[in-house]
Amino acid sequence: MEYLTTLKTLHILSTVLLLLGGLGLAVWTWRARRRGDVEAYGKLLRRPLLFVWLVMGVCLVSMPFTGWWLVHLIGWPLGQTWVLASSVIYTLGAFSAWWLLVRLNRLRKAEPTGLRFTLALAVFSGVCFLSIAGLMGAKPV
Repeated sequence: MEYLTTLKTLHILSTVLLLLGGLGLAVWTWRARRRGDVEAYGKLLRRPLLFVWLVMGVCLVSMPFTGWWLVHLIGWPLGQTWVLASSVIYTLGAFSAWWLLVRLNRLRKAEPTGLRFTLALAVFSGVCFLSIAGLMGAKPV
């Protein structure tokens, strides 16, 4: 397999794993809350789901490096609008995902308060990563 193809596959796989992990956690939480489980937020950071969080973290950390490497190998200038926009959107999305994880950890330890803001953080980070995936797919040069 060619080096560029391998790197592109790795980058796309990490994007898909990040988005599917976030969607899976969101669906799991929604279904648990619908069943009336008041400790759904506490269970969100426990063992089987911790693996999902770790995989999402590895994907979140690896994407800027593989993305930069791809841009470097292909020879695109870093000053292209879609590359710069995706970098800014990634920074905002990663920061909101980190903030979401901190808030969920606080929810695990105490009474759930400010759930609307937590939901807003989750939606915002999801929209950020979906828009980056759209920019990667469209590549408006």
